[in-house]
Amino acid sequence: MLSDNDIATRLKTVRERIDAAAQRSRRDASSIRLVLASKMQPAAAIRAAWRAGVRDFGENYVQEAISKRAELADLADIRWHLIGHLQSNKARFAASTFELIHSVDSARLANAIARARPLDAPRVRALVEVNLGAESSKSGVPPDEVAHLLDASRYKIDIVGLMTIPPPAATPARARPYFAKLREMRDRLAIETGITLSELSMGMSDDFEIAIEEGATIVRVGRAVFGERGL
Repeated sequence: MLSDNDIATRLKTVRERIDAAAQRSRRDASSIRLVLASKMQPAAAIRAAWRAGVRDFGENYVQEAISKRAELADLADIRWHLIGHLQSNKARFAASTFELIHSVDSARLANAIARARPLDAPRVRALVEVNLGAESSKSGVPPDEVAHLLDASRYKIDIVGLMTIPPPAATPARARPYFAKLREMRDRLAIETGITLSELSMGMSDDFEIAIEEGATIVRVGRAVFGERGL
């Protein structure tokens, strides 16, 4: 694990890069939420980032998030995001653990999340994950099925936007067409469905600046702040 000072210094650099990317695209940097991807990071690293001002943390696995949430229960204003694939049999735990679920990819999953929430509780906030690269190794709904999933889920959970992870690329610039496509899809579907799709979760440590230039409202950054896992 990096020292608290190293995490704070790296976080400052990431924030400066976010500000610069927002300025280049004539956007307000405050409209971009930084979610630190904390998969396999110890609770102490999360606490160090929290002390440096971060409040949003993204986990890939439900059980890992539940454990960390318990260990960091004294941080009352921390917000947990699920940024990894969610299985329907974990929906009950996810519905009560996360501020935002980034990875809804089927009507079945949306139904499972909805059933896990008490009737008198607000609906779970979620994003539809879109597999723009048609990669069999990744979860996410194909682009031509997103509209159907939105229609099937809109009264069960609160869909607030879209998420994607572009295919691996030799340079960050090659991710730009995928980010642009997700933004264009979001804009079109918001008109067609009448759903307010205000969030675009896209961009990670290697390409978050390009994602911001293409309209990201949420960037998921891990390595750029925490270093390689195991450090």
